[in-house]
Amino acid sequence: MRTLGVDLAAATKKTAVAVLTWDGGDARLEHLALDVHDAEIVELFGASSMTGIDCPVGWPDAFLPFLTGHLNLDARAVLDHDGIAGRRLLAYRDTDRFVTAHTGLIPLSVSADRLAHPAMRCAVIQAKIAAEHGPQPRDGSGRLAEVYPAASLKIWGLLARGYKGRGAPEAERLGAILAQLKAAAPWLDLAGHEDRLAASDDLFDAVVASLSARAVALGRTFRPPASHAAAALTEGWIHVPSGELASLGGP
Repeated sequence: MRTLGVDLAAATKKTAVAVLTWDGGDARLEHLALDVHDAEIVELFGASSMTGIDCPVGWPDAFLPFLTGHLNLDARAVLDHDGIAGRRLLAYRDTDRFVTAHTGLIPLSVSADRLAHPAMRCAVIQAKIAAEHGPQPRDGSGRLAEVYPAASLKIWGLLARGYKGRGAPEAERLGAILAQLKAAAPWLDLAGHEDRLAASDDLFDAVVASLSARAVALGRTFRPPASHAAAALTEGWIHVPSGELASLGGP
């Protein structure tokens, strides 16, 4: 098995990928790169069993009718979302609310935050993947799944906050999390890339995304409940691990 993790940003210079090769219960970091273009992501997808991408793969179902109503001067469609509760339906997907309920973490809004910019790029990448390898269901039932590294780290009992940024405190925290990860996964061979991972939260998140992709491939993530299944196909679904990190590898 080969798993691809993508930490997607709007700009290529902040986009990272990590490919793990799995042999039995052992994993080795085969490829690690920063400043990654769409073409490389599509190529790596084609050579991987499962891809975990750290970026929303869709928008809230309520968002498009709201915008269409606004465009067409349809007051009814707009007023359906009057008030803070209505606006939350425009900002957050079913999967976002599910993740908050199960982890306490609040994903950024794909429609009301800066996350919208990389999500637009993600939509283009999905279209390029579809053209070369066939459409991938947004609920993660194909070979592409939306993942959330902070949620994965938290479920696995690792530090999940305070490591993003270029300051000394963030660098120290990232180094500590990397040490935790190595201790918790002795079957993971980082192939001498420890210094690079300790210096870049983008590269580190790509590795966590690749580990999360392994959890998806093994069926060890929370799947959409029946009540969320339809929305997951249109909005996307964040795959949060349902078990320990140790369950991904080892004897």
